[in-house]
Amino acid sequence: MILYLDTSVLVATLTREAKTARMQRWLDDQNSELLAISDWVTTEFSSALSIKLRSGEIEPQHRADALTMFTTMSVETFSRLPISGAQFRTAARLADQHALGLRAGDALHLAICADHGATLCTLDRRLSEAGPALGVKTTLL
Repeated sequence: MILYLDTSVLVATLTREAKTARMQRWLDDQNSELLAISDWVTTEFSSALSIKLRSGEIEPQHRADALTMFTTMSVETFSRLPISGAQFRTAARLADQHALGLRAGDALHLAICADHGATLCTLDRRLSEAGPALGVKTTLL
């Protein structure tokens, strides 16, 4: 079983947030051979840290440290699930289901998980609730 980590899990793990300690413990307890991310997670992670920097939530050095740690973990700990054009088109169809309230990035995470048979691990309640309605296993952490 592949555990696909969405960006919220990694941002909480690598920056100072209310759930940081819990996410660090959870991640430490997982079998790293089962953990996966995608290039979309990399994009969102960088964006999230830039937002935190612009809003004054983190300092430049903390951003640099978190990016370094993320890069190291991306290479040493996580497998990387490929993204295809078909997954972007699937994400568009998922986002079309307006009642689910999915943002584009969340729909793409779900499409990636659906294609790879992965369980989406997230801190986002809306995303975790949308997954099963679309046939994707989710775990709200």
